[in-house]
Amino acid sequence: MLVNIPYYHAVGKEKEVFEHAYKNKIPFLLKGPTGTGKSRFVEYMAHHLDKKIITISCHEETSSTDLIGRFIIKGAETVWLDGPLTTAVKEGAIIYLDEIAEARPDVIVAIHSLTDHRRELFIDKLGETVKAHDDFMLVASFNPGYQRGFKELKPSTRQRFIAVSFEYPETKIEIEILVKETSVDPDVAKKLVAIGNKIRNLTELGLTETVSTRLLVDAAKIIHSGLPKRLSVHVAIVEPLTDDVQTVEALKDLCDLMI
Repeated sequence: MLVNIPYYHAVGKEKEVFEHAYKNKIPFLLKGPTGTGKSRFVEYMAHHLDKKIITISCHEETSSTDLIGRFIIKGAETVWLDGPLTTAVKEGAIIYLDEIAEARPDVIVAIHSLTDHRRELFIDKLGETVKAHDDFMLVASFNPGYQRGFKELKPSTRQRFIAVSFEYPETKIEIEILVKETSVDPDVAKKLVAIGNKIRNLTELGLTETVSTRLLVDAAKIIHSGLPKRLSVHVAIVEPLTDDVQTVEALKDLCDLMI
């Protein structure tokens, strides 16, 4: 059976740092803007270590119950159903909490005992404490660029992790990523990356998020499948960035000059 190996291009020593965090049973935190390859990196490392990965995309409604588990009614009886965090703790999987700062505060409280020397999970509803499997690893990510105030991770939480910052790749590497991911023509990839870099430097536009590598990959995919280049850039890069009509038009004009 063929296994798809997640493609990831290392930009530093993040692979080695992750391996040592895993070996020493230290939680791992990925910091950086959206679309810089954080989730892909975790998938890649899980494959590299031959470990099962359970990914939770956190949002403002994500609670500790969602992660730990709950009682459900099955026929005439009430049974306990483990949540993904409990499953990972018992099975020795990698749990990846994507955008952890978006989750409710009780999630942070629930994972604290897993992020220190105890490595255990307290299941309040069962009155039980579960010791983490030897291979269990807790990985989390967050975007410090737009998360302010109540969405910021507290220092007491951050200091429980080894942390690595992810940024947009340098031009040469980003071009390689686009070509490898999408088989798009290298010349087109070069132009797409140039567009990405140009918009990233337009700080005066006040965009909440800027052009991620993910957006460039999406544009490259639909160009490679036959959609006209300028239309592809409009729908895959410009439109997802903003709803402001004037900004959209200005960005479209800029991109049309570059591809």
